[in-house]
Amino acid sequence: MEFEQAKIFLASNHRAVVNTINPNGYVQSSIVVAGSYKDYLALVSIRGSSSKITNLKQNPKCTVNVTSSDWRNYVVVEGDATLIDSTNTAEEPLRLQLREIFQVCGDGTHSDWDEYDRVMKQQDAVIVLINPLKVYGLLR
Repeated sequence: MEFEQAKIFLASNHRAVVNTINPNGYVQSSIVVAGSYKDYLALVSIRGSSSKITNLKQNPKCTVNVTSSDWRNYVVVEGDATLIDSTNTAEEPLRLQLREIFQVCGDGTHSDWDEYDRVMKQQDAVIVLINPLKVYGLLR
């Protein structure tokens, strides 16, 4: 499957599990919402200190399984993650990109963008962009 095919599915399906690799070699899984952003699979880690972000800083390889609400269709994306946060991006571009990622991950618009911006900054949110190296799944 090509990522272009997956983008159609990702436009309306956002429930996902991201798998990263712990330093001990075991897989760490987290429930996230995900969406297609340009040519990447995107998600946001609201807490920059989360295990998934710690793991991705050490090893950018990850797998994300996005499923439909009825569990009958899914897309799996394997790839390397790029992290975008306050350590590598200026405040205003980061604020705007966090809003964009929120929207593509299925939540549409926020009822209070100022509050959203405050919380994302306070919790040191991190944007995760995954370069899709392998894409597969079942789309019926």
